Amino acid sequence: MRSGSHSPSYFALARSMGADAKDANLVDFCIPCNPYFPTPEMFDKLADSLKDILKYYPSDSTTITKQLCSVLGLHPQTVAMSNGSTELITWIDHLLVKESIAVPIPTFGRWTDQPMETGKRVDMYPLQEADNYALNLDHYVRFIRARGSRVAVLCNVNNPDGNFVPRRDVLRFCDQLLDLDLVVIDESFIDFVDAERYPSVGPDATIRPNVVVLKSLGKNFGLHGIRFGYMIANPSIAGKIGKALPKWNLNSLAEAVVYMIKDYEQDYLESLRLLSRDRMIMFEKLLRVPGLTVFPSQGNFILIKVPPGWHGVEMRDHLISQHGVYVRECGNKLGMTSQYLRLVVRPERDVDRLIDGMASYAREINDPLGPPAQLPSLTAYRSRRPASHSHAAVAAR
Repeated sequence: MRSGSHSPSYFALARSMGADAKDANLVDFCIPCNPYFPTPEMFDKLADSLKDILKYYPSDSTTITKQLCSVLGLHPQTVAMSNGSTELITWIDHLLVKESIAVPIPTFGRWTDQPMETGKRVDMYPLQEADNYALNLDHYVRFIRARGSRVAVLCNVNNPDGNFVPRRDVLRFCDQLLDLDLVVIDESFIDFVDAERYPSVGPDATIRPNVVVLKSLGKNFGLHGIRFGYMIANPSIAGKIGKALPKWNLNSLAEAVVYMIKDYEQDYLESLRLLSRDRMIMFEKLLRVPGLTVFPSQGNFILIKVPPGWHGVEMRDHLISQHGVYVRECGNKLGMTSQYLRLVVRPERDVDRLIDGMASYAREINDPLGPPAQLPSLTAYRSRRPASHSHAAVAAR
């Protein structure tokens, strides 16, 4: 569980428990999936086509990319698709990061690990718990200037804290750094935002000289196993990355899903609405655990800090061994300690099982839970997603 900066896969964990994944009966609060998408009908269609999907070659990446762009309303010359967004991080590092890169921490580990592995200087900007790990863009820009960083990264929504920077501020940040070699906006979780109707700066990247926006289809669609993502940039940058990628870097399952997306747009939007509802309910329930610090989030996960006297590693192990609840303990994340856990948003019945496990752990360490804590206002976390969306809303993501 602590062998690296990332959690073990669901399959590796199930095998370690002596069970197949389907028999492990785990409630997964670790892997940030969308629990409401794909729909059962989509899974049935994929299952019916599984023999052909596995037996035959996929189309080349250019063909699949054109189909995705037709759905999103983007020009194919501004998009490069990949076998997961981490593949794009690797190629961005190899081709576009020459000497130094600025990264706020804590964040997704590959943004620090990948450039360090290739000998780049990584300028880490520490986010503060006192600020709920929110990123102050003006301070970050001053840090970038003081360090002389040539590439800047901004993860929006940030993982693991769930903070979101409004679109207008992200654009201002990009325009302040036009002289840098590259500005990367990682929007892997931005579809889960409900604080703003059109939060993505993807279309804006296509007309800027040094901006790249990353997207993760696996996270949005709840299909991590497929490994597919894409980047948006001006044609020069997108073309440079696209030419470096293998011609057949996408598998047939990814192709099948890309060609299904358009028919299930409304189902996808409904899944985001349901997840936003679940996030508010889960936030409220976690606030009732005495001593627990719960950080506001616009992602499909919530960061918590356990009370004094609790230990994150022990609680993680207790939850998985005694309750079949798999959580992400953050002690191996730069800028975090074992007192922090990232919990994926799940339906209310699963949250009750999680909190029952927390209560059980508290009793085990002789720290009985007291009366429920008083709830602060939930106004900031209530969904403001419009009741209906046009197809352009998805394209703008």
